[in-house]
Amino acid sequence: MTDDSSTAGTAAPLRILIGADTFTPDVNGAAKFTERLAVGLAGRGHDVHVVAPAFNRKHGTFTEVYDGQALTVHRLFSLRWYPHDWLRFAIPFRVQPNTAKILDEFKPDVVHFQSHIVVGRGLVRQAAARGIRIIGTNHFMPENLIEHSLLPEGLRDKAIEIAWKDAAKTFSYAEQVTTPTRKAAMFLEKETHLRGVHAISCGINASDYTADLTPRTENRVVFVGRVTGEKHIHVLLKAVAQMDPELDVKVDIVGSGDQMHQLQQLAVDLGIRSNVHFTGHATDAQLRETLTRGSVFAMPSIAELQSIATMEAMASGLPVVAANAMALPHLVHDGENGYLFQPDTPEDLAAKLTKVLTLPREEYLAMQRESLRIVEAHDIEKTLTTFEKLYRGEPVAD
Repeated sequence: MTDDSSTAGTAAPLRILIGADTFTPDVNGAAKFTERLAVGLAGRGHDVHVVAPAFNRKHGTFTEVYDGQALTVHRLFSLRWYPHDWLRFAIPFRVQPNTAKILDEFKPDVVHFQSHIVVGRGLVRQAAARGIRIIGTNHFMPENLIEHSLLPEGLRDKAIEIAWKDAAKTFSYAEQVTTPTRKAAMFLEKETHLRGVHAISCGINASDYTADLTPRTENRVVFVGRVTGEKHIHVLLKAVAQMDPELDVKVDIVGSGDQMHQLQQLAVDLGIRSNVHFTGHATDAQLRETLTRGSVFAMPSIAELQSIATMEAMASGLPVVAANAMALPHLVHDGENGYLFQPDTPEDLAAKLTKVLTLPREEYLAMQRESLRIVEAHDIEKTLTTFEKLYRGEPVAD
């Protein structure tokens, strides 16, 4: 093998069925990864089908085109989960009969599920009954979902414990289990008692992003992600309010979510509303343009299993200031391509952002280049090759 994309030309194409509880047009890391995985595999000549909840009342089997690749997507009848601003779930007791029919008609070589919650739970049981190879990837953090439940605070810890036990049952069907980083793999092993979990990056198309290495003319802090409570965007706004007014810091919050109005009001209360731009949902082109013109990327979330948004910022040549939690230290090497700050501590975040924005030109440029260097290891082609090997039952290196 001479390069990461050569597998498609040296082995027979596979029939791959990917199961997910969230898929485009949903906007989140798991949905984005599933799309990139499916598109990349189809681009290598594989026959790729996706089974996911319908994003509206229209359900059935459709040909959907993403980045020029036609995918067969089986949209299951779904209902809106109203504590969340857009999340929809397939009907649990209908998933097994629905996916059984899909499996019998498509006859995949491998099933790769991205979530154990509803679709994965039913799909893997039907796949196992048919002797189909099963690969599982975990993007799940119960803490992220439990916030949108109706459970009282006192019951949430127990619910999280039950959620992990439930995850372990479904992942036990998988021949191989993966998650985006080594720290996330260790965390999953601890919570589920699984062993041998692989750390495989979600990967990005780094060439899609543009780094601007010329001197900045303004101080722009960028955040990209769902505008929801688990992202801790309020910490970023409080930090910016504490920074020296002479820096005239501008903030771009790229994304949409249920916390939009609360955060807009918080910016008013903090006296920084005129400096904070809430973009709402952005196209890929708008996202890339915002990252390119940014000065530093901020990620205050404490529950990131990898953070595709952070990798996109790094591919855009941005230094990063991120919470010292979960998988973010794998991407942000303190003092090299940015800084880690104490989670939920606006004072420390303000200090680290100030440090980046006041760096001498050569030191700032060095951080930009280090972000570009680190993100090279997360190229999507390497990720695709690794999953192709797993699908064929071959050994892989994390």
